[in-house]
Amino acid sequence: QVQLVESGGGLVQPGGSLRLSCAASGRIFSISSMGWYRQALGKQRELVAAWTSGGRTNYADSVKGRFTVSRDNAKNTVYLQMDSLKPEDTAVYYCNARLITSGSVFFNDYWGQGTQVTVSS
Repeated sequence: QVQLVESGGGLVQPGGSLRLSCAASGRIFSISSMGWYRQALGKQRELVAAWTSGGRTNYADSVKGRFTVSRDNAKNTVYLQMDSLKPEDTAVYYCNARLITSGSVFFNDYWGQGTQVTVSS
């Protein structure tokens, strides 16, 4: 019913930049929030950055000042601009959307397939 398609991961040197994109498609009625999580090897999945329909953005303390989340409402797309990348940013990054599909009354969480970001020299 709903698909989240991510792009933009890869290998980058410390101090470099990457931009991730995630487009949601399907029978979407309303999106409550959309953003990015990450999971490093051997660690739990954690919130990186997200925006809410109220216009608020949330960032993990570890990425504040370096990462920027933005959105294109018309395209149901969220972006993550990652600057000044560090080796500890290495992880699989997952797109998340909390939304209501057409004909439903409940918000549900949907996830992308994940994209690998590796920061290494």
